[in-house]
Amino acid sequence: MVGVLVAIYLAARGFSPSKTGVIVAAGLGGAALAALLTTVLADRVGRRRVLVAVALLGAAGGAALAFAGSFPLALAAAFIGMVNGMGRDRGAALILDQAILPATAAGADRTTTFAWYNVLQDAGHALGGLAAGAPVLLRRAGLEHLPSLQVALVAAAGALLLTALLYARLSPAAEVPAGPRPPLTAASRRVLVRISALFAVDSLAGGFLTAALLAWFFYQRFGVAEAAVGLLFFAARLANAGSHLGAAWLARRIGLVNTMVFTHIPSSLLLLTVAWAPSFPVAAALFLLREGLVEMDVPTRQSYVMAVVRPEERTVASGVTHLVRLAAWAVAPSFAGLLAEGVSLAWPLIIGAAMKIGYDILLYVAFRRHEPGHP
Repeated sequence: MVGVLVAIYLAARGFSPSKTGVIVAAGLGGAALAALLTTVLADRVGRRRVLVAVALLGAAGGAALAFAGSFPLALAAAFIGMVNGMGRDRGAALILDQAILPATAAGADRTTTFAWYNVLQDAGHALGGLAAGAPVLLRRAGLEHLPSLQVALVAAAGALLLTALLYARLSPAAEVPAGPRPPLTAASRRVLVRISALFAVDSLAGGFLTAALLAWFFYQRFGVAEAAVGLLFFAARLANAGSHLGAAWLARRIGLVNTMVFTHIPSSLLLLTVAWAPSFPVAAALFLLREGLVEMDVPTRQSYVMAVVRPEERTVASGVTHLVRLAAWAVAPSFAGLLAEGVSLAWPLIIGAAMKIGYDILLYVAFRRHEPGHP
């Protein structure tokens, strides 16, 4: 919901695309700092405590952004609340979710477990995209444009409060045994350094393609209302959800690395066609085809990282790879906003897609011979 609406809301506040990009980047920067603290502290102070704290901060920052009338206040609210313009879960909580899940399934079921986790996430993403049309309904009921968007952002903050309550009720099995954490082995460090460098390239590309900026692209390029954009992202997240289960099925047959690469490259080529689409229906159709492929690397990537390190190294491995991705995501939106404002709305899509294709080629070359057991 926030990913779809935040750029439209900031435009209603009078912020330019370049300032919107900076605010989206500030939210991702706050998430990157939270990811660092989570990686270092969570297993010491308690995973459940950290999960609850992250959810509460997100709720507070989201609510504050809804009433931030100036650029400095919007920046601060986005940073403190880790406001997510990606349109998908990219917060610090994902680090702990990813570290906890492998212990709930046998090795042969690990990728399927991550697939179902992502299916449920994308079900929420889909409902959030659909809920992004709520401001249109509120305006029909008599609210002005800006207040209707503020109500939606406050509602999203309320959903995060509910998340905090659910995290507080997690089983103690989510925690790790007390005691000092063993250092990473040399083999694990080598793998994490190589794969993190590649993930940085992928995420830098993804920062040009945040949901906030994609929503802005459709909103500005084709003049469609928030309801149409919200419905499009609802359908996109449904396509993502189905693709996760397809990824688990495919990985069992061709391996994790092949699944990541051979589904990701076609998705980037489809995104390139969106940039030159002549109308909203054509652009929407191409975008949905892309969304049916683009997330198939997510459960396979998560499963791969958790498979190539020891169980006691999973929080650190999850944290390091996620922190690298967040830092790279945080860099790109500012440049994407400048390009959209000063050159063309299509340029962020073109650059992001081209960089992702380069990442896929490098990933295949580096890891095609390093397939873990039980894909």
